[in-house]
Amino acid sequence: MPILAIDQGTSGTKAMVVDDDGTVLSVAERAVRPQYRSGGVVEQDPHELLNSVVMAGSEACAGHRVDAVSLANQGETVLAWDRATGKPLTSALVWQDGRAQVVCDRLHESGDLLTQRTGLVLDPYFSAPKMTWLRENLTRDGVVTTSDTWLLHQLSGAFVTDVTTASRSLVMDLDQRCWDSELLRLFGLQDEDLPRIVNCDDVVGTTSAFGSDVPVAGVIVDQQAALLAERCLDPGMIKCTYGTGAFLLANTGDRAIRSSNHLSSSVAWVAGGQSAYCLDGQVFTASSALRWLVEVGLLRSADDIDAQSADSADGVMAVPALAGLGAPWWRSDARARIAGLSLAAGRGSIVRAVLEGIAAQVAVVCDAISSDIQDPITMLRVDGGLTRSRVLMQVQADLLQVPVEVYPSAHATALGAASLGRLAIHPELSLAEAVWPWTPEARYEPQWSPDRAADMLGQWRLLAEST
Repeated sequence: MPILAIDQGTSGTKAMVVDDDGTVLSVAERAVRPQYRSGGVVEQDPHELLNSVVMAGSEACAGHRVDAVSLANQGETVLAWDRATGKPLTSALVWQDGRAQVVCDRLHESGDLLTQRTGLVLDPYFSAPKMTWLRENLTRDGVVTTSDTWLLHQLSGAFVTDVTTASRSLVMDLDQRCWDSELLRLFGLQDEDLPRIVNCDDVVGTTSAFGSDVPVAGVIVDQQAALLAERCLDPGMIKCTYGTGAFLLANTGDRAIRSSNHLSSSVAWVAGGQSAYCLDGQVFTASSALRWLVEVGLLRSADDIDAQSADSADGVMAVPALAGLGAPWWRSDARARIAGLSLAAGRGSIVRAVLEGIAAQVAVVCDAISSDIQDPITMLRVDGGLTRSRVLMQVQADLLQVPVEVYPSAHATALGAASLGRLAIHPELSLAEAVWPWTPEARYEPQWSPDRAADMLGQWRLLAEST
């Protein structure tokens, strides 16, 4: 029973057909182009998102019969749309969009309440502040939802969101897993028509967008999908996805931990009769930092980073906070810094420093996760395009002082969504049986001494604090 799994991400949509044994039968991709403008504006054209889903899905399905369609989504991207016609009424405000900071500033005194009720930090990264900003500044018409709800409605007519996406909103009670009326009033969203919250392996409807009518089943946030695909099924297991940003998630089992280190606590999945929560921290700028290096002429292309990186940063240190700093700082106003420049430093030194800066942010988040779960991190599982950089992966292992295991497929998010679709149409399977096994493509062991790693992280933290 092949599954069409769609990973609708920030910079592109990937569609793949996965056979019941985990074999990837076909893959198709379509780029999408976020618009970055001054004032913290990051938007996408909803029509471009939908077209990318339909075109990539149709191309992947060519010559293949599928039995279900699964969808992984961006999580916190929002838009207003007409529920009667499905027509978008605004652009989609991407998770990176910072204009809702004014909403968060206004609600500052409610930050502790929000964290206790939702597990999240009050920040424009999450969907409710962006929904409020959109209502106050763009339109009062239609419904305002995350992008998954709109896409699922376009495909199947359903008006739903999955529990992992809802848990990224700041208006869902994390323990009860339902919309919270008090928090909705706090954000001025109490009169909104909100989608029904469903489990990750629920069948939410059917679609004929890719051929014959098939169930739509297996819906989840992209990062939770990757956590599932990498079989981080037990408490304490942790993964990092290196994409536009770098996103760390740690399974915390059936208990939602409230972080003491400004991390977020969310639903990892509700599927197969099991519920799991996760702690997560976000590095807002990863591959997008390399794209910036290309744009300003410091990097020839992002295709072969290692060949353009020096063996040493020559004293250069970078905080690549080009979209602000995420956990544990939560500073949308932070700006990138490059320090330690000298006549000995060249382009390669700066490229190396940026890679080290990405790895340092990940290491800081890992330290925070370890503190919250009161257990040391013993291994990091990784996926995403930047795992092709041997330099980055080795520095990551060096700074963390633990092995780094690279997921063997570039399709972790889609495979996680596919496993949920598989579970929906094979309810006799357990969650562990529905997720395909894997063997690491590469494993990086620490080469630095603990003292060297601690010294560099200490210097880097001081630079980050001064941004």
